[in-house]
Amino acid sequence: MELKAIQGRRTPPPSLGQLLRRARIRAGLSQGQLARAAGLTQGYVSLLEAGLRVPSLAAAEDLAGPLRLTVRECHTLYGAAVTDAGRSARASA
Repeated sequence: MELKAIQGRRTPPPSLGQLLRRARIRAGLSQGQLARAAGLTQGYVSLLEAGLRVPSLAAAEDLAGPLRLTVRECHTLYGAAVTDAGRSARASA
């Protein structure tokens, strides 16, 4: 699957946070567990689920695996991602 992101988009689609939350619950993960599995912070995951942040393309890729997203869900997630969001939400290893 080719990954594309819209550079500069800052407002996530209204359904993105709900999609991430549903997928996380379906995967049996807490926000903290998902954050650790994806190498992100729990606060960042919380902001994504609340619809207050737009994921970077790299963060979207990191989330897709642990969440076991469907193709349709991946399309929605990657479609919302931005290429210039940076990696500041990465958890310190």
